[in-house]
Amino acid sequence: MKQVVSVLFFILCFGSTILSGNLYFPPLTGKTWDTVSPDSLGWCTDNVSDLYSYLETNNTKAFLLLKDGKIVMEKYFGTFTQDSLWYWASAGKTLTGFTVGIAQQEGYLKLTDTTSRYLGVGWTSCPQAKENKITIWNQLTMTTGLDDGVADNHCTLDSCLQYKADAGTRWAYHNAPYTLLDSVMKVATGKTINTYITTKIKPLTGITGLFVPLDYDHVYYSTARSMARFGLLLLNKGTWNSSQVLTDTAYFRQMTTSSQTLNPSYGYLTWLNGKTSFMLPTTQLKFPGSICPNAPAEMFAAIGKNNQLINVVPSQNLVLIRMGEANENNEVSMLFNDTIWQKLNKIICSSNGISNTISAKEKFQISPNPANNKLDVIVINETFDLDLFDLTGNKVYTQAGINRETKINTEPFKSGNYILSVRTKNDGIFSKKILIIH
Repeated sequence: MKQVVSVLFFILCFGSTILSGNLYFPPLTGKTWDTVSPDSLGWCTDNVSDLYSYLETNNTKAFLLLKDGKIVMEKYFGTFTQDSLWYWASAGKTLTGFTVGIAQQEGYLKLTDTTSRYLGVGWTSCPQAKENKITIWNQLTMTTGLDDGVADNHCTLDSCLQYKADAGTRWAYHNAPYTLLDSVMKVATGKTINTYITTKIKPLTGITGLFVPLDYDHVYYSTARSMARFGLLLLNKGTWNSSQVLTDTAYFRQMTTSSQTLNPSYGYLTWLNGKTSFMLPTTQLKFPGSICPNAPAEMFAAIGKNNQLINVVPSQNLVLIRMGEANENNEVSMLFNDTIWQKLNKIICSSNGISNTISAKEKFQISPNPANNKLDVIVINETFDLDLFDLTGNKVYTQAGINRETKINTEPFKSGNYILSVRTKNDGIFSKKILIIH
């Protein structure tokens, strides 16, 4: 059993690393970007028009989907073009979080440092003992304890930064403490965040754009393709082709996993799918389930006001980008993102997600994938055992001593992603990711 669990852990944590060697990275300059057609991937292209219609109806300006780094879908609406600039809104938070990681790896700061070390005593109106509890980590995780219910929670003046709870004891989506990370970075590195990004990220990735001050906020503007470049950088865990941008792998892992228990769907300024519950801006309610039930459970995302989206799915080497306006005025909307995935799943109708991750690709065959009510598993000329795990690591099905092939009834299982692990005497253990859809 320990061996099976170890293999499952390896697949979940490092499977995307195996695939990342196959990623394509566009040139740093110019407009060249390799494409791959949905038809060549075996996708159901008849459903593309439904997705585009939904995007257009909901004021989308740009939509891109990358597979293995190549553009599969790229659509601009109205007068918006490949060269048009648009704001990231709070999707820029993830870029800031990524940049803080670079500053830490270069020794300019530590996440355990108090914010007062860089902004000085009295940057809030809290009692000094309470202010001293606030660290950079709290700013990254939305756990400063400052009151997000003030008249303007974007306001970075000390009079607006009021005590609500001890740092680390309360999660609240609060813009002002996040924005002040720019000031922390400037004191720590001696450079503005724009200068730091221009020095450390842009030359290695070809990303363009700029943080622009708007009232109290700093908002990133770029083209949709630059947003996609950042998504591709996230997909490859901070490395662009052979250029290491963020080398601190522990920081990246912490950034894209639950940073605290108050809101497990939040990492370092990054939203996480597939968790047991989530919280949203302006409320202390905890909602059960995932932020995007129709998206792969492992997806992580940068999400901004009016549905600015960067979705990253490591096992499938997918990056989804959406820029535009919205009919609602929510700080962060999960429903729109989830509906996109609901429609996108109908397009990626025959995508196998993770193909063979270890070996014996030709010998290990499963179909159909995604599966509806049954799954055929074949290991040519081998007797094998199999286990089916959900993405929390729970074994939901097992079968031993199978002679070459078997059929699994998938009707009892909930829709979602699973790991099918097969053990053979000659080839050892190898696994595939499958999707069950009812």
